[in-house]
Amino acid sequence: MKYFIIAGEASGDIHGSALIEALKEQDSQAQFDFLGGDLMARSAGHEPLIHYRDMAFMGFIEVIKHLGSILGFMKRAKRAMTDNRPDALILIDYPSFNLKMAKWADKQGIPVFYFISPKVWAWKEYRVKDIKRYVKRLYSILPFETEFYRKHDYVVEYVGNPTVKEISAALAKMRPAAEFRAANGLDPDKPIIAIVPGSRKKEIRDNLPTMLAAARRHSDCQVVIAAAPSIDDELYDEVMGEMESGASGIGDRGSWIVDRYPISDPRSPLNVLRGQTFELVRNARVALVTSGTATLETALLGTPQVACYRMNGSRRVYWFYSHLIKGNYVTLPNLIADAPLIPELLLHHCSEENVDSWLAKLLNDGSERQEMLEGYKRMAEILTEKDCASTTAQRIIEQLK
Repeated sequence: MKYFIIAGEASGDIHGSALIEALKEQDSQAQFDFLGGDLMARSAGHEPLIHYRDMAFMGFIEVIKHLGSILGFMKRAKRAMTDNRPDALILIDYPSFNLKMAKWADKQGIPVFYFISPKVWAWKEYRVKDIKRYVKRLYSILPFETEFYRKHDYVVEYVGNPTVKEISAALAKMRPAAEFRAANGLDPDKPIIAIVPGSRKKEIRDNLPTMLAAARRHSDCQVVIAAAPSIDDELYDEVMGEMESGASGIGDRGSWIVDRYPISDPRSPLNVLRGQTFELVRNARVALVTSGTATLETALLGTPQVACYRMNGSRRVYWFYSHLIKGNYVTLPNLIADAPLIPELLLHHCSEENVDSWLAKLLNDGSERQEMLEGYKRMAEILTEKDCASTTAQRIIEQLK
């Protein structure tokens, strides 16, 4: 079988790689063309048609600015499928791009499968119509999605969550805590505050200054930043340099923060670690995490966390999004458990003071910390230990027979 897979983000590259491996195990003649990243390239044995780092545009303005490039990517993908017609198109999240590709493929008579649903239950629910119309089967990695789609007369299967297997494998390979600290020059005694500021440049620019400002209030801890795989070290240096100059993006208080907690302060050194995010979070006392898949990873790693998403701190923007987004929660741990397991500090609520308030509670052995850890256990039970990549590969092959 020939498969064409589209993943437009770093997380999609991870899940796409696992799916390629699972398809190869069950289909020895499998051939792949794809839009994705280095992990998918390693699994498929060749480079992507387009790398996801060239496609990771975030926000309406950024998409408009790069519309010509996006349309060009679509044209290249369509041409590739026309020249080497696949037996199936497999889409991984990335809805604005992928649903347009689904419509085109459906018209060409190419079966379309969706692995990892767009978050239509949160916003843009109208996209369900296109999914029902153009997608042959959707395989869900979030248990609550089955009920959501059932209300729209569309049956989907929960196949398990890939993060469960990913974290389980990572935990099995981790070094002892003392060895991890020694290898990275970390203080063996100071608690670690891990900062996971996202995988996109704008996310990092918007969130890292506030996260750093709150974390640096705790001079008895060491602050460590998890670098995203597709982001160069220069961006982190640049953001910290802007904090030094008082142009951090957290308002006119940037210079005050640097005066009180200078970047060069030896009592609270900053470290940026690359390729060790899971191990860093596992060994952290608390993690400050930009809302997204990383919040679920942090929960499965068993580390108390504060979910941050500043983007634009405007109250008006918050009012707009609070009326646009449906449901009581936005972070995955809370959505899966249908309960407020972790604090969600969004937009103007994501202030230095609010982040620090939660950080102080979770650094201590208080009720907030214990309740969060107990909530993580309930969430893990809901997710189950299904191998979603293998299950999805099996279901796709069955549908193509």
